[in-house]
Amino acid sequence: MFSKTWVAERLKQRRAVMKFLWVLGLVTALVFSKWVDGFLKKSLNKTQPSLLETYGGSNAANNTLMVELTLIEGAGAKGAVCLDGTLPAYHLHPGHGSGANSWLIHLEGGAWCNDTRSCSNRKNSAYGSSSLMEKERAFTGILSNEAEDNPEFFNWNRVMLRYCDGASFSGDSENKEANLQFRGQRIWLSAMEDLMLKGMRYANQALLTGGSAGGLASILHCDKFRGLFPTTTKVKCMSDAGFFLDAVDISGGHTLRNLYTGVVGLQGVQENLPHYCTSHLDPTSCFFPENLIANITTPLFILNTAYDSWQIQNSLAPLSADPHGDWNGCRLNLASCSPSQIQFLQGFRNQMLDALKQFSMSDQNGMFINSCYVHGQTGQGAWFAPDSPAVGNKTIAEAVGDWYFDRAEVKVVDETCRHLVPPMTA
Repeated sequence: MFSKTWVAERLKQRRAVMKFLWVLGLVTALVFSKWVDGFLKKSLNKTQPSLLETYGGSNAANNTLMVELTLIEGAGAKGAVCLDGTLPAYHLHPGHGSGANSWLIHLEGGAWCNDTRSCSNRKNSAYGSSSLMEKERAFTGILSNEAEDNPEFFNWNRVMLRYCDGASFSGDSENKEANLQFRGQRIWLSAMEDLMLKGMRYANQALLTGGSAGGLASILHCDKFRGLFPTTTKVKCMSDAGFFLDAVDISGGHTLRNLYTGVVGLQGVQENLPHYCTSHLDPTSCFFPENLIANITTPLFILNTAYDSWQIQNSLAPLSADPHGDWNGCRLNLASCSPSQIQFLQGFRNQMLDALKQFSMSDQNGMFINSCYVHGQTGQGAWFAPDSPAVGNKTIAEAVGDWYFDRAEVKVVDETCRHLVPPMTA
């Protein structure tokens, strides 16, 4: 039997956890419930847009800025095409005032494809064909044009580069039999060339960002982005929910590593990975950010949650590693995790912090690691709002702004949510 005091305390703890997950994990309440079934039913090698796109695609407010799609007309001649051979595209909203010569490039995310079947499926979606992309995209969060929603970057030139290759803008190959073009690297180069011609070459400030698979891409291309500009231009990079770990899943397997091996091999990614990594590690390892970030010379900001919902559901506890459904409850709601499951998840958190130790020692780098159960935190609701995730009374937008403009060193780790509280047991 348990004492009344013990039961009351457990109820209090559980209510606190649920409140935390609702307030700080706003996606869980507003968006996650719509997406979770799809995430659990689809395997990793299916097209899965990140929750960042869900944020950006919302047009809940009447005054949400909708930005038209622009095809990169000169890309086809360079072989820079989507999976189905259509032209790549982006959305651009011009800057004004003090931000007229400042540029923010956001790389869209949306998982990967790792074999002919998954890439063939993907090319029949907006993540593989520009002919299927929305003609307008809502600009919210870090892309918003409203000062009250995006105080640091609202008047910059803001670009969303659409993701239609399936290898984080890094492949360069083709499969003629399946009529598939793996040209992510060429898309990146053609987009940058096009934007430079449209005024980005005059930038005095630039920030490369990306979410999920786009966040990984912002890490992979960070130093290349820096190289586009003269040394007088202030250039930095930020990855949102792109710090994917080479983690062991609950069955002892390597679900995400196996996926990445397929992506790297199929799409010809190896030649575009940093030589400083491939000179001593296998190509798949060099697709994981933990093996790259220590050698990136451009200032880089890592925004991630230590309990990333996508990684927990698809890398740590995928359905393929959980045939008996032991993780079904925990996968949907961390308050339903058993003590042993919480211990496993905390091991993942510790692995992430260990992987960031050397990176965090550099004064030029920044990081904001909290413990919300979400995936992507630069979109509407999470970026800069009254109930946005915050650590030490500093929102994500404020932390990133302090880091980018050199107002303060930002190395934030959310200790207050470090220990998840297990549910009551009978």
